[in-house]
Amino acid sequence: MKPRGYGFLLLLLHILKAAIALEQTNIISKLGDNATLSCIFNRNNLQLKNLRVYWQIADSYQKTCSVVHALMSGQEDNSKQCILFKDRTQLFWDRLEHGDFSLLLLNVSQRDRNTYKCIVQNTTEYSKVIYQAEVVLSLAVSYSQPILSGPIKNNDSTEGEVTFNCRSGNGYPKPNVYWINKVNNSQLNASKTEIISHKNGTFNVFSTLTMKATSNMQIECSIENEMLQENLSANYTQLKKSSTESDENLEKKGRGAQAAGIIGIVFVIGLLTGLICWLWRRRSSNLVSYKDVKPREDQGGLNSPV
Repeated sequence: MKPRGYGFLLLLLHILKAAIALEQTNIISKLGDNATLSCIFNRNNLQLKNLRVYWQIADSYQKTCSVVHALMSGQEDNSKQCILFKDRTQLFWDRLEHGDFSLLLLNVSQRDRNTYKCIVQNTTEYSKVIYQAEVVLSLAVSYSQPILSGPIKNNDSTEGEVTFNCRSGNGYPKPNVYWINKVNNSQLNASKTEIISHKNGTFNVFSTLTMKATSNMQIECSIENEMLQENLSANYTQLKKSSTESDENLEKKGRGAQAAGIIGIVFVIGLLTGLICWLWRRRSSNLVSYKDVKPREDQGGLNSPV
């Protein structure tokens, strides 16, 4: 049987643990954005001169430098701040007295993916921890708009197969790729999907679909980023022309040919009319010249000597 004092000590430890319970939150930031690491004590009129606030990397034993930001007695003290966070962290000074010790992390990069810990101490009581919180920062990057190419006819296939290619890139984390037959909204199995990583941690994806060619193909390639709940897609549509559409096209072509024929006839008529007018004017001009010359010839004959 355990002594009563031992049970009381366990009870006291549970009470103390509850008093400084560790709050955990998860946030997602895009590459290059600013992220707010939340640490809210929810106390008003706090005396900052009696407080110490530390922001550090939770698994600091794995890091050569763990200090992210520090507030000592109301003054910033970043003498031991990790060089990775230099000039990239800010407190919200207008909120500190209200117990909001959240930290703004600027220009988030892949190296910032960590679990961060906020520790608030009261220095009037032997540096007693009065609040602590953890923030898990995950990074996500939107993928580029997918590019769908095809159909490419497979010459070595005897079944009339074609291939579609879909690619997208510069995203994080690894995506889900879906091929969808939009005719009946059924999912198609990719022939091959390749995901390539870059030095900056982002990924490119290249997926191939091989299927039997039909007269009515409606294919969609979808790239899903689960973390950002983003879904980008590209589509290909090849619809078989109906008999009505064919008749309409033939009718349009017939109308066009008829109009071209009428224009040709009008042009020829105009050309002939112009030619006739020119010949008529020329004939009239010659006739006037002949009438003018004839009297002169007659007059000359009367006055000639015998």
